[in-house]
Amino acid sequence: MDVQLGETIIQIVGVLILAPLVAGIYESLKAKTEFRHGPSIFQPYYDLAKYLKKEKTSTYDSNLLYRWVPMLVFGTLFSISFVIPVIIPIPTLYAPMVDFLGGAMLFSLASVFLILGALDSRSNLSAMGASRSASFSALAEPTLILVLFSVAIESGTNNPYTTASLVSSSTPLYLSLTHILSSIAFFMIFIFETGKLPVESSGLSEMGMIDEGRTYEYGGRNLFFLKYAGWIKQFLLGSVLLNIFIFPWFMQTGITGSLIDIVIMLGKWIVLILIIIFIEQILAKVRLFKIADFLAISFTLAILALILFKLGGAII
Repeated sequence: MDVQLGETIIQIVGVLILAPLVAGIYESLKAKTEFRHGPSIFQPYYDLAKYLKKEKTSTYDSNLLYRWVPMLVFGTLFSISFVIPVIIPIPTLYAPMVDFLGGAMLFSLASVFLILGALDSRSNLSAMGASRSASFSALAEPTLILVLFSVAIESGTNNPYTTASLVSSSTPLYLSLTHILSSIAFFMIFIFETGKLPVESSGLSEMGMIDEGRTYEYGGRNLFFLKYAGWIKQFLLGSVLLNIFIFPWFMQTGITGSLIDIVIMLGKWIVLILIIIFIEQILAKVRLFKIADFLAISFTLAILALILFKLGGAII
């Protein structure tokens, strides 16, 4: 088997396997910090199997778009795993098809599909979630693009694999103010996009009603695709954060190295999960209208990173 093809297959399968597992580890560790027994780390797999067994549901007056959105969202997010460095450090077979901005656009496209599906459900709660999502995405999506653009210009390439290699091998680049500010901004976007802000946590969904609101009317196999897509999105964004921004070392190459990378990524993710849980424990509940302030700060940091690079103050 061609080595590049083998590495591509390992990355794709690795994303499918690790995405639910990471979600399960997060819920289990979070429960431990709250002195609860918590679910098994394999609970997401049980949930997916349960959704597959149930009948698809749809609202009475929904249209074809509502029914197709779950598969469109899943397909869009899953396709990103073909082209960005989430498990292996060298370009996959399909990596030349998409650069940094292309990957950011695919994340945005999946969000647009979710909003359209929520509106097409004709549900007031789903419409409320879609409205809030669209409002906050007006800040979140440009910030994501700016952050990826800033890390691209500091490394001199829009290829995420090349950028990851340069950041891991260049200490001045890793310690540059541009990279540090971009990393903080991306981490803030990651927290928002994955629903880790207290206002949108699973225990407070009726108050936030952003991510949960958009999928409120879905059930059965439709919910299977949406839940799986949500975990894949979390894994992809977190892996980009780890492999390009804050912890880009220790990744191996080759077929055997790619298999080892799965274990390495799991270890990196456990560290990231512990950091997220710590932040959640010390961060007070955020009022809904304060989310815009949170995203505005991340947007400002991304702009500042670009300004510092332009002024020649990127390196400490």
